Amino acid sequence: MADSADSETLARMLRSRRSIRDFAEREVPAELVAAILDDARWAPSWSNTQPYKIAVAAGGLKDQLKAQLLARFDAASEVQGRGALGKLAAFLTRSKALPDGDFDTRFEYPEELTPRRRATGFGLYSVLGIAREDSAARQRQMRRNFEFFGAPVVLFVFVRQELGAYSVLDAGIFLQSLMLSAQARGLGTCAEGALGTWAGPVREAFDVPPDYKLLCGLALGWSSDHVVNAYNPGRAEVAEMLVPAKRG
Repeated sequence: MADSADSETLARMLRSRRSIRDFAEREVPAELVAAILDDARWAPSWSNTQPYKIAVAAGGLKDQLKAQLLARFDAASEVQGRGALGKLAAFLTRSKALPDGDFDTRFEYPEELTPRRRATGFGLYSVLGIAREDSAARQRQMRRNFEFFGAPVVLFVFVRQELGAYSVLDAGIFLQSLMLSAQARGLGTCAEGALGTWAGPVREAFDVPPDYKLLCGLALGWSSDHVVNAYNPGRAEVAEMLVPAKRG
């Protein structure tokens, strides 16, 4: 029989989880990271294939990756500012500013989903005090992704390419399991698709099997008391996601 206390705890955790965008300057013990991963490994997957690999960086390795990714982000920003000719020069010289990720993190959002994306972004910038027309401040906030928002630990998620969308699905279930385990232990997380933009520095730091592709990153640490961490963009009602049956 289901335990009502367990269901209430899970419901509370699901509703209270937030993407943490400012972490406290406090280290996370390696054994705590290991415990969270030990919980997450029980996530379900297609035929129990568990088609993902996880790379964990902390301390000096994390700082090294941060420096390399920031250098690439800054170079890309400079190229972007030089317009079409700058982009062409970067392409011809094979500049490290060019994305080398296994998945393209730049794409157009479907018209149906664009309003939610914009509302979330505008809400976040409002909390941060960033005006819509302040492109420099928006760029600085985007740059924070590659600082891992100050997190002491960053994880990189790789998926087996042959399973296509299903390995990505399984990785998503794994990430949710990991995030809830972290939350249960008082830690915060932020899943970061942006960290899939440049795979080069990550592959140089870890011995990643060639058949595994970098999907995203995850910042892990103790949440600070910054107001941004209380930001809640809300969710659509259940009725909005249900597909109605055809009338026969």
